[in-house]
Amino acid sequence: MNLSTLSPRERSILTVSCFGHFMSHFNMLVFPAILLPLAAKLGMDMVQTLALSFWMYLLFGLTALPWGLLGDRFGSRPLLLLFHLGAGICGFLAAMNLSNPFMLSLCLAGIGLFSGIYHPVGLGWIAKEFKNTSQGMAYNGMFGNLGLATAPILAGLVNYLWGAEAVYLVVGTLNLSGIFLLYLVRNGHGGQQIYKHATQAKRSLAPFLVLLVAMMLGGVVYRATTITLPAYFELQNRDLYQSFISLSGEMGSANVFATLITSFIYLVGMGGQYFGGRVGQSVDLGRGYLIFHLITIPAVIAMAMTSDMPLVIFAMIHSFFLLGMQPLENTLVARLSPPELHSSAYGLKFVLTFGVGALSVNMVSFIKKTYGFGGVYIGLAFVSTTLVCVIMLLNHYRKVSHIE
Repeated sequence: MNLSTLSPRERSILTVSCFGHFMSHFNMLVFPAILLPLAAKLGMDMVQTLALSFWMYLLFGLTALPWGLLGDRFGSRPLLLLFHLGAGICGFLAAMNLSNPFMLSLCLAGIGLFSGIYHPVGLGWIAKEFKNTSQGMAYNGMFGNLGLATAPILAGLVNYLWGAEAVYLVVGTLNLSGIFLLYLVRNGHGGQQIYKHATQAKRSLAPFLVLLVAMMLGGVVYRATTITLPAYFELQNRDLYQSFISLSGEMGSANVFATLITSFIYLVGMGGQYFGGRVGQSVDLGRGYLIFHLITIPAVIAMAMTSDMPLVIFAMIHSFFLLGMQPLENTLVARLSPPELHSSAYGLKFVLTFGVGALSVNMVSFIKKTYGFGGVYIGLAFVSTTLVCVIMLLNHYRKVSHIE
């Protein structure tokens, strides 16, 4: 994949969309990174504190379809402006209300509401205007992973040095900076590409409907993993942490160490995004999609049964393929949906992946109470197994419908 093959307009769109993707995931991953310190600050247990984020994650997903419809109607730039402005203001309000659980939950809900704009609008923009969809999705996905990787360690360090209020001041500032990047995009609105897959998408709706089910299940796995990894690493990597402390001269904390590992895991996932984009250019999309998800099953089972360095290694494998499949999945959405409704199609995707995925907050709480943290990852293995079966059905429908 070579950036020099992109047109000037494609490169300018990619600059804005990559930063937007970075921020949308950064906004969502800051909270779990400071979950345990925030619980101590509020005088609440981990499960109660985690529940404060429910509306943030729910609105992040459930609003995707209306945002997508608005994106198809009014264009991407106005919606992305609203994203950065709204999430930035809510970030500052969260910093001012960290001692009030109700107001904090309300501010987090606002961050989720406005961050929900990005995926349907940003990915729809790429699908409309990029000749090589897999390439655009891969680069865009890498910056989403960079947001996943940056949020835990940056939030952990800022919290360690200046406290949780400073964490959300950073969230507000970074979101507002996206407004200036929007001016880099060259003038113009609609995509000018020729959609060679448009007639295929209109001929059969069944593959897209099955893909929606697969993406919904993937959303449950994704969200449950992202909200638990920092705390899981903090609890399960005690021996590794002691080794780190002996080498660092007693600097840092268990939370900082856990967020550092989490950030590294997501950087590995960023490599998976690039690899997924390459696979999407050379291998059948459905076959690659199936193989990537299949590999996550033994990896997540191993995560439930290990600690310290083995846990980190299996988490790396899980992240590489769970996140690496996203360029394949997003290209499938573009191939199976009408081009004039790309933003709406991505909106429907993220209603299911992030909206239904938000229910994993409650699922995680229930399983952890009943079976412990390890039980959470065993449960995710069952979800991923079901997901693989659905992808096999998807590939059958694509074959009989003659859709690439």
